[in-house]
Amino acid sequence: MPNAQFPIPNPKNFMQNTAEYYCAYCGEPNLTFIDLSAGGQQSYVEDCQVCCNPNILYVRVDEDTLDIEIDTESES
Repeated sequence: MPNAQFPIPNPKNFMQNTAEYYCAYCGEPNLTFIDLSAGGQQSYVEDCQVCCNPNILYVRVDEDTLDIEIDTESES
């Protein structure tokens, strides 16, 4: 029986990744999912997992390296 060869997955084809951000209110680290298919620049509101305050996340994804940077801002 011949060996089946499967292509090595391209990381750009994965639709989600995780990244850490620091809450704009309490400064605690939070883990969030990033939808890589949503483009290189994204923004949305996510509640802190520690203090529950809403953070505006400004997400930048380097399309070549898939490095993720997140800046946060308080919603109010």
